[in-house]
Amino acid sequence: MLHKTKNTLIAGLSAFIILTTQVHAVTPTPQMIEQFKQLPQAEQERLARQYGIDPSMLSGSANSSVNVTNPNVVEPRQNQLNEQPETVKKNEFDFKQDSDTEELKRFGYEMFEGEPTTFAPVTDVPVPSDYMVGPGDVIKVQLYGKESNEYSLTINRDGTIQIPDLGPVSVVGLNFSDLRQELTKRIKQQMIGIESNISMGELRSIRIFIAGDAYKPGSYTVSSLSTITQALFVAGGVNEIGSLRNVQVKRKGKLVGSFDLYDLLLRGDASGDINLRSGDVVFIPSIGGLVSVAGEVRRPAIYELKKNETIANVINMAAGLKQGAYPKNSSIERYNDNGLKTIVNVDLTSNKGNNTLAKAGDYIRVKSASNQYEDAITVLGAVVRPGKYQWKQQRISDLLPSIWGDLLLSADLDYGLIIREINNHGDIETLQFAPGEAITSPRSIQNLALQPRDKVVIFNYNDDTQNRFELNALVRKRVSKVESLKGDSLLDADLFKAGFETLDNTVTKKYTNQIAGVALAGAALNKDQLAEETLVGDEVAKMLSNLFEDRDLIKLSYVMSRKELLYPIVSKLTQQGSAQQGIKIVAIAGKVRHPGIYPLTNFAKVTDLLKAAGGLLEGAYTERAELTRTHTTSAISDIIHKQINLHAVINGNQQDNIELEGRDMVTILTTPEWQERKVIEIKGEVKFPGTYNIRRGEQLSDVIARAGGYTEYAYPQAAVFVRESVRMQEELEIKKLADQLRRDLATRGVSTDSKATNYSETQLMLADLENIKAVGRLVVDLNAIKLGIAEADLQLEDNDVLYVPTIKQTVAVMGEVQHPSTQRYKQGLTLDDYLLMSGGPRERGDEDRVYVIKADGSVMMPTTNIWFNTDSQISAGDTVIVPLDTEYKDNLTLWSQVTQIIYNTAVAFAAVSGI
Repeated sequence: MLHKTKNTLIAGLSAFIILTTQVHAVTPTPQMIEQFKQLPQAEQERLARQYGIDPSMLSGSANSSVNVTNPNVVEPRQNQLNEQPETVKKNEFDFKQDSDTEELKRFGYEMFEGEPTTFAPVTDVPVPSDYMVGPGDVIKVQLYGKESNEYSLTINRDGTIQIPDLGPVSVVGLNFSDLRQELTKRIKQQMIGIESNISMGELRSIRIFIAGDAYKPGSYTVSSLSTITQALFVAGGVNEIGSLRNVQVKRKGKLVGSFDLYDLLLRGDASGDINLRSGDVVFIPSIGGLVSVAGEVRRPAIYELKKNETIANVINMAAGLKQGAYPKNSSIERYNDNGLKTIVNVDLTSNKGNNTLAKAGDYIRVKSASNQYEDAITVLGAVVRPGKYQWKQQRISDLLPSIWGDLLLSADLDYGLIIREINNHGDIETLQFAPGEAITSPRSIQNLALQPRDKVVIFNYNDDTQNRFELNALVRKRVSKVESLKGDSLLDADLFKAGFETLDNTVTKKYTNQIAGVALAGAALNKDQLAEETLVGDEVAKMLSNLFEDRDLIKLSYVMSRKELLYPIVSKLTQQGSAQQGIKIVAIAGKVRHPGIYPLTNFAKVTDLLKAAGGLLEGAYTERAELTRTHTTSAISDIIHKQINLHAVINGNQQDNIELEGRDMVTILTTPEWQERKVIEIKGEVKFPGTYNIRRGEQLSDVIARAGGYTEYAYPQAAVFVRESVRMQEELEIKKLADQLRRDLATRGVSTDSKATNYSETQLMLADLENIKAVGRLVVDLNAIKLGIAEADLQLEDNDVLYVPTIKQTVAVMGEVQHPSTQRYKQGLTLDDYLLMSGGPRERGDEDRVYVIKADGSVMMPTTNIWFNTDSQISAGDTVIVPLDTEYKDNLTLWSQVTQIIYNTAVAFAAVSGI
């Protein structure tokens, strides 16, 4: 029995596969699945492999439910409708092409971005009551009552069904609702006592034709329930020139309906999606006129036009306007009769603009509204909540009611600015106020009234206490969008400050190129560093120029320095300056907390500029200051200097408190003989080592006396004295030597009689030379200073260091000796004795240039004559150096050169003798 069932199942599967070879996907019936489960596992796998059946569709236990999955009927097309490779390649280099045009796509075509792979018939959807039955449909009739039975009746080709015990029943021209009524009536009349239930079984398939600009036109067999849209999906939709708005259905040569897919896509209206009948032709005509919509609309795209459609209809297709749109100033680009583009301005808020007829080829641009605020007040700087605020009749104290709740702890309570627009051209003026007094004394004159579009700036008292991590992160993010920074050279740098210093001419240049023609360390920036610095500087310039409108920068303005906050204000005042009015900026230098350039506020005086600069520093000369003013007439411009009684100005004398003019510069002098705190550090064998404050002109002997003198273990002869100015001079000499070697190597490189030099090795040698760290040791004779010899004493400088070591009992021998070592010092031994104790010079050692570094840092070159040895006495702590003989030649090289000389001489003699 199992063998017979197996043969039957195999035959059934084979027949099913043969009959369905024209389709790609095989969907076995539930009866076949149940029979397949009764076969052994090995036989199931063999049949699945042989006939290409998915085992997951056929396997499984009898108790498990069958997972029904939809077959993959659509795959992505090879070429999309909206983007052709030729067009992409052309637009890539067409810089005249509008970027908006390149981004726009044809609306609605994304529905058909795939192509069909198989036809999956609809079998499990409910049948509507108006469904027209026809030959091939299966009618299920269930009888119950005194008799129970169930029949599956197929409608014959003549339009009748054969009901047992009832005879043929004609159903031609009936829909499913009428058929149910007719059959129920006949059964009640002819079969007394029996009730019936009529339903649809399997539906017939119909043959339709899809023609025109379809993706895959042709003849298709579809379900009798198929509609126009389902037929389009079967054919893969429309091609690149197919219309979505006039899909036609023709039956027996007559137009029976048309469907606008925009009704379905835009409004969800499928009333025009009629059911198809066998023999129907779905015709897709070519596309009509196209109109492009870009700008501030919700769905920018390319839309298909019908006749007499207006701009309002097109905007509705694009889902309407965005909130940021400015419809009053929209435009239409269209071609005129001369083949040239013209611009038509339309007001989409008026009936006339909305009723403007759209034409094929139109490009509608809906402009965006301005980002400017009409009456907003901007608050930034050292405040708790920087940002935009509504303007109303208010003053500073209304905007910032509390010092503790609205200002940061680092805020400068004596200096704030209001930037106010004075005309429609955007020209500005500045008003100065004291934030602390304005808030605590609302009735004071410092509590200024605000006007629409005012900008209120509160500054930090000290710029060096702010954490600028987020600000630097913002700069890096902005810069990375322009060009990725190469390397990690700026990872730990203050990017915002580095960029700002490239703009601020008042800041001392970080890199000094040369001193006396010698390049200093850090002076030569490589190409990548220059590119990074320029890129950061450009981005910071853009950010600061847009400071009052950049919400991200406003949010972080509380960590910005005074000069950074003033930069856009000073730049604007400089730009709006003219020959008649001049530039309303002033400058202050000298002993103030924040020297630099400041905006000239209305009726500003010297005290106002002092407050703007953060006040006087310690050491400022308060008796007088200097005011430099540019006096310009129609004939000549002159510079004049005025003396200001600064003491009277500070004490409130208004007569001396001069009112400032544009381009004025105030210089705060330094108190005569003023000096900052200077120190010297003494280490080692003194009675009181430590750090000592010194005055200008103080001598080394004075500080040694203050330190209690030397201990009994001190060895003054080997003292080490280090000075910063000497170290800088040594670094300069090292750079000078490196430059000289570089020039010598370059000269040798072009000389014809010089040997070739390895360029890479030369560069490494120069790099090593430039990286030598200077010590800055100054030779001092402490014993002479102790004896009171004035010529040996030394005037001290800031940060000098003196180290007095303990008693030395060794002598070091270094360099080209057989065994470099440190020997114990013995009284009476000479230089030659110490050389012999280290094995004597090596073969490559230069005995004629042996020198001694004395314990105090000086260098001694021993001299000898035939009678006695001088300057060869060695002291404790000395170091003997035997240098390398750079002109050394081994015997083989020497003899080869001698032989060459002898040969050349013989040739010369032969030539002379032959004359």
